[in-house]
Amino acid sequence: MAATTTITPCSSSILLHNNNKTNPFFHSLNPKKPSLLFHPFPTLSFSSSLSSSTPPPPLCAPRVSTATIEYAPPAPDSNFHHEISRLKALRLKLSSSTTLKQKLKILDSDAKVKFFLNTHGYKKVLSSLGLGLNELFLVKSMVAAGQDHVFDMGFGFEDREMSSVKTALYSLAKIIEKWDFSNGGNGNGGRENQNGGVLVGEDTQQDFNNLLKVLGEVEEFYDCIGGIIGYQIMVLELLAQSSFETQSINNSNHLHESMECQFLEIHPPIGCDLSSNTEYASQAALWGIEAREFLYFKLYGKQCITPVAIMTSSAKNNHEHITSLCEKLGWFGRGRSSFRLFEQPLVPAVSAEDGQWLVRKPFVPVCKPGGHGVIWKLAYDKGVFQWFYDHGRKGATVRQVSNVVAATDVTLLALAGIGLHHGKKLGFASCKRNMGATEGINVLIEKNLDGEWAYGLSCIEYTEFDKFGITSGHHSPNSLQAEFPANTNILYVDLPSVELVASSRSERSLPGMVLNTKKSIVYTDYFGNRHSVPGGRLECTMQNIADNFLNTYPSRCFKGVEDNLDTFIVYNERRRVTSSAKKKRKPSDTSLHQTPEGSLLDIMRNAYDLLSWCDIDLPEVESNDKYVDSRPPFLIFLHPALGPVWEVTRQKFSGGSISKGSELQVEVAEFLWRNIQLDGSMIIVAENIMGSTRIDDKGELILQHGHRCGRCKLCNVTVLNDGVDWTSGDNVYWKHDIRRSEALKVILHGNAEFEAYNVIIQGNHVFEVPDGYKMKITAGDSGLVVQMDLIPQNLMDNGSWFWKYDTKGSHILLELVEL
Repeated sequence: MAATTTITPCSSSILLHNNNKTNPFFHSLNPKKPSLLFHPFPTLSFSSSLSSSTPPPPLCAPRVSTATIEYAPPAPDSNFHHEISRLKALRLKLSSSTTLKQKLKILDSDAKVKFFLNTHGYKKVLSSLGLGLNELFLVKSMVAAGQDHVFDMGFGFEDREMSSVKTALYSLAKIIEKWDFSNGGNGNGGRENQNGGVLVGEDTQQDFNNLLKVLGEVEEFYDCIGGIIGYQIMVLELLAQSSFETQSINNSNHLHESMECQFLEIHPPIGCDLSSNTEYASQAALWGIEAREFLYFKLYGKQCITPVAIMTSSAKNNHEHITSLCEKLGWFGRGRSSFRLFEQPLVPAVSAEDGQWLVRKPFVPVCKPGGHGVIWKLAYDKGVFQWFYDHGRKGATVRQVSNVVAATDVTLLALAGIGLHHGKKLGFASCKRNMGATEGINVLIEKNLDGEWAYGLSCIEYTEFDKFGITSGHHSPNSLQAEFPANTNILYVDLPSVELVASSRSERSLPGMVLNTKKSIVYTDYFGNRHSVPGGRLECTMQNIADNFLNTYPSRCFKGVEDNLDTFIVYNERRRVTSSAKKKRKPSDTSLHQTPEGSLLDIMRNAYDLLSWCDIDLPEVESNDKYVDSRPPFLIFLHPALGPVWEVTRQKFSGGSISKGSELQVEVAEFLWRNIQLDGSMIIVAENIMGSTRIDDKGELILQHGHRCGRCKLCNVTVLNDGVDWTSGDNVYWKHDIRRSEALKVILHGNAEFEAYNVIIQGNHVFEVPDGYKMKITAGDSGLVVQMDLIPQNLMDNGSWFWKYDTKGSHILLELVEL
């Protein structure tokens, strides 16, 4: 935050481009699970009314009635009803207690805990483990929540209640059998501690310690709903609600009558279309320019470093991967102190049948990340909001790092600019929804509560469509395909507004709690048996924090209500907003949807849109199905610092062509392309893409924007070589890991400069320019003429030429200045 952040939202890894050592937002594709990140912005004070360019008028979706959980209790005959009531009573008692001793006394009086402690000497066993009060509280809370089977060895007994006790005894008894009270223990099973207590074997002890860690994190993070007990209550309520709704689907009248307490209607939201209202998009991007550090420097001559918070997860070693990646790349020249990594808790997965925690082996429940919605409360708990304020930030953009196109052109800048300039609390970046996509929808909510009308933009996750009686089929009268835009999990947030919700110590701080049991939980148990069980875990959805920012009116509103809301939405072409690399493509897959290969094609489509406008002739990218069994039409990778807004990039490129099967990689910000014909591979890489680094007073390596940049000018050049070996079976195009037959490579060390004029460069060439030198290539009578000159001392820092950025109205204009 990210998962990027600029809380950019991480439950998975990001893989940054190998040559991008200075920009953490330019990353190669990674099929793992996404990470969460934040990008906060400086405080701005502007005042103006939001005027939006509107797409077609909203179509009224079917009116539906719904209710929050407290208004939709399970049916009286629900299997969960008795357990929910018992746990709620227990939670109430615990909440009224102020000390651990009081809480433990209450837990000891619970029937399940008493049964557990009084069976086969469990009380003695627990006391022998030397647990502290807090650890005892965690264990007994888990037992009180009905999860004593976490001690099981996995044996199945017909009597479920006795099963958990017997198998718990089985596992602990085996430990006890290994205890050796002579000579302080044998070192394999266990040993006696100095107080006469028992220490179990190392593996089992580690599993038990890990269990305590998980329980502690659940108790701490979900304290706003009652900790472990509250987690289980919410799980059971959601399962009961799901069961109740399933039973009621064929009896819509009964469903309607049971949910009449809240009238709700949803509409497609109206917002600015950045792809068509380009003037407003440019202005909004200027408002948000403070987010892009190099562009800000080029416009205003001042350096700023944006603090970046990243929410990670321990799943799949994500936290370690992200940390090591940042360390390997020197924290992207931004300094370690400008990053804040905070790890989200893992939560127990449950069976959809009975809400019982799934278990791999004794003391090891199956755990999953708690969903990206935990980002808000976790950020508050970990002091991330205050950290942003200490950096002088007021707003943030939020994105998942698996979305590799979110920062394309003006999308993020305009989103942030509108949010800051108009004092909004939350904004969505959206686009057209793909048919059949596993993604939610953005909606305008209209509801009547206690005689007042409330309006706001929000999201409905695809897993919740059935609750609202809406489907995504082609022929359904309630089809989502045309009416509602896609939820992309790209947000602008006003930090104080979000912090107020995150710190509320109530359910509000855990927005959009869901239990998605439509997918099976797959795990391997202690005996190596593979299980696939219908189930899920309690998840939060970060975008539903918007439900806390509804605006109320005394009477019903009709047209134009969006302009005055605290929430807003902007639209752009889908490939400039979202393209997620969430899963690895299998050899048998016939679809590239949500794969790195599919995302690569969207990046190439954006490259086509960007460069074709510059009178550069290049092949179009066809639909994904054309490339299931074939290569992309070309490979073009342009460093974001060339823009990142296309209006800037397009002034650096003009004329020429890029043939089918060609490859272009430009890793330098100070770059000029004039009438270049490329047929093959051309790779231009600078060490100092946006500037050089220095050690600051904190001992951190910090990038100095604009200082000793590498530079490249190409005018009237034809590049001809055999380029990429498209026949190689080793090519992995989305990683840009490819085999080449020939290529033109320009490598710029330090502040090196390279220029080529009126020349044909044919075949395999590597031009490596040392720090402090300019290389110039021209045509001679017998081939290429290579001239190498030392850069004059007075031009060492700023170069022999540079792009001067200026603004005219809402536009950014570039002028090439020769020194």
